Amino acid sequence: MLNTIEWDTNLIRRYDQAGPRYTSYPTAVQFHDGVGQFDLLHALRNSREQLRPLSLYVHIPFCAHICYYCGCNKVITKDRGRAQPYLERLQQEALAIGQHLDKKQTVEQLHFGGGTPTFLSHDELRQLMSHLRQTFNLLDDDSGDYSIEIDPREADWSTMGLLRELGFNRISIGVQDLDPAVQRAVNRLQSLEETRAIIDAARTLQFRSVNIDLIYGLPLQTPESFQKTVAEIIALQPDRLTLFNYAHLPERFMPQRRINNSDLPSPGDKLAMLQASIEQLSAAGYRYIGMDHFALPDDELAIAQEDGTLQRNFQGYTTHGHCDLIGLGVSSISQIGDLYCQNSSDLAVYQDRIQANQLATCRGLICDDDDRLRRAVIQQLICHFYLRFADIEQAYGINFYQYFADVWPALEQMNRDGLIVLTPDDIEVTPAGRLLVRSLCMLFDHYLHESSQQRFSRVI
Repeated sequence: MLNTIEWDTNLIRRYDQAGPRYTSYPTAVQFHDGVGQFDLLHALRNSREQLRPLSLYVHIPFCAHICYYCGCNKVITKDRGRAQPYLERLQQEALAIGQHLDKKQTVEQLHFGGGTPTFLSHDELRQLMSHLRQTFNLLDDDSGDYSIEIDPREADWSTMGLLRELGFNRISIGVQDLDPAVQRAVNRLQSLEETRAIIDAARTLQFRSVNIDLIYGLPLQTPESFQKTVAEIIALQPDRLTLFNYAHLPERFMPQRRINNSDLPSPGDKLAMLQASIEQLSAAGYRYIGMDHFALPDDELAIAQEDGTLQRNFQGYTTHGHCDLIGLGVSSISQIGDLYCQNSSDLAVYQDRIQANQLATCRGLICDDDDRLRRAVIQQLICHFYLRFADIEQAYGINFYQYFADVWPALEQMNRDGLIVLTPDDIEVTPAGRLLVRSLCMLFDHYLHESSQQRFSRVI
């Protein structure tokens, strides 16, 4: 069974290391300023010529409150007036990109992320969605996957009704933890009742899917308190649940400096939280998709994993990896064919570039043959826990053993340790190795030796 997980503490201690989450390969760490707006325009032309379907990501950076654990690109402000100038630039960017695409290219997937997208007023949300519908070919029959991140403190029933009317049919809710002491320690006071109200609204209004995010490893968490949080969340029956490992990197993320190191749970307690959570979710019928993600058996991610079509991109696990991903807004990332490119992460720079009738692309990468090959290997392992060498050899014209001779000793060691089953024909990740699949993928990462692993979160 793909979703089976076997807890092996010794294996976890041996292979728990810092490493990429592989929402892309090569990872964003490899992006450089040699890629600019002309590379993006060239990629858009190829996308238009081939009429490839699209996935849109729209970044809304504003938050009214700061959460100390957060590492997202955000702007903390109580001034709602700051949104309108940004929306004007966002719409200008969409128009600049949309004119290089074909209206026959349908937008199969849409995601509003942040920040807090519901920071926007109802009129601003209407304005933005109307502009996107005029610029791109958004589906109007509710068949697309159109999702938005919700902060229950910034939304109510009328907000949910508006979002459904605008075409959204999936929501993702940040909860992180329900214990009041933990919430105070990370400056995110959010009651169970607030969260339940949004989910009730989503069910009543026939949103197709509800995802909830939790984080283990936050200050003042204990295995016992987190077990209560997970039980309360299971009772809400989200379709998907994401269980993130908190990465404490105060040298990179300034808000985390407000967290007291002495309040953080021990590594042993973090392991206990994860183990108990997996047991609780498994007992409740959730399937382990991989990389912190769980889903009910009838969810599209679980079905895609069973039939071998699950993929992974900058939005995480997806059934739309075949789409060209267009990122709009400050810091957003696009993946169009072999091009990765990212907008400036500085709000002022982003707005100035767009206002000057330029695109805001500031860095990126164009994949070469080796990147494509390794991306296929990593994608297969991280989505399906299985790799047949003949598939890669046929697609890329290589001998797998010869091409990856340098990593073969490490693969053999993983085989002896029980993380994988290695044969002359394939690799299968064992139930005990599935939580550690990032460590396996790292063997195939050509760039990893160039990157400080301090940039990444730990596997567990």
